[in-house]
Amino acid sequence: MANRRIRVREQGGFTLIEMLVALAVLAVLAGIAVPAYLAFTGRATDRSVQADLRAALPSAEAFYEENGTYVGLTATVLRSYDGGLSDRVTVAKGAGKPTLTTYCLTATADGKTWSVSGPGQKAWYRSAKCTGTKVSP
Repeated sequence: MANRRIRVREQGGFTLIEMLVALAVLAVLAGIAVPAYLAFTGRATDRSVQADLRAALPSAEAFYEENGTYVGLTATVLRSYDGGLSDRVTVAKGAGKPTLTTYCLTATADGKTWSVSGPGQKAWYRSAKCTGTKVSP
């Protein structure tokens, strides 16, 4: 009978308190890691959209060199100059539409829209049609 008691005491396992402590530690780590991950992916998406817009700038300038104006600039025209241009890139219409000397390119991902005014890279906006407060990319 003494051998039986010894075997029972030797059995390994976790107590309820040890399990609760482990779960609490995991919850704290998840509480720190998840927001950091979401912020990271948000910044990565923003940078990806901005890169798409930067890639479209030479195509817009090539259009101007051939035509002497930005009037008539469309996303389809941009893609004729650069076949690898992202489908997210569009040319603003309405208030931001291309004029003789300016244009506005926009791109949207995950519900966030960025726009850049040109020629070149005059200013970045966190909105469509190059309106609102200027921001740094």
